[in-house]
Amino acid sequence: MRNRAAAKAEPTPRSDFRFVHRLRVRWSEVDAQGIVFNPNYFVYGDVGFTEYMREVGLAYPQDLHAAGCDLFTVAAAAQFRDSARYDDELAIAVRTAEIGRTSLRFEMHVYRDDALLVAIELTYVNARRESRRAEPVPNAFIERIVAFEQTAPARR
Repeated sequence: MRNRAAAKAEPTPRSDFRFVHRLRVRWSEVDAQGIVFNPNYFVYGDVGFTEYMREVGLAYPQDLHAAGCDLFTVAAAAQFRDSARYDDELAIAVRTAEIGRTSLRFEMHVYRDDALLVAIELTYVNARRESRRAEPVPNAFIERIVAFEQTAPARR
């Protein structure tokens, strides 16, 4: 799988994101330079993903566990444009960008005011919990996401 976040020349417009979660940068998240330590942006993306699922009306991970499956991260990419600092209020915009047979690709953009700081892409594969073998994403899961999104996810 190619690194789409790094390859994109232009990020997805903010207007394509229906869901936004706000958080404030804590002291423990900054490095000696006084800026957010890069790996923390993936934590922000994960927090945004969890809150997105809640907003979509999916109990994650319970709804997948009930079907005997779970999502496993298979790709993570970030394109850094600027840095957040201690006490900045950030907006984490999240959308499902693509739905495959067994995978889901999410875009998360981290904003301070109107400035895009970091564009994140996380790709998950749906798999059986015990064997971790890929299997189709449950239709009920897909239906909830498609009904929620204002910009339809790409399908492959």
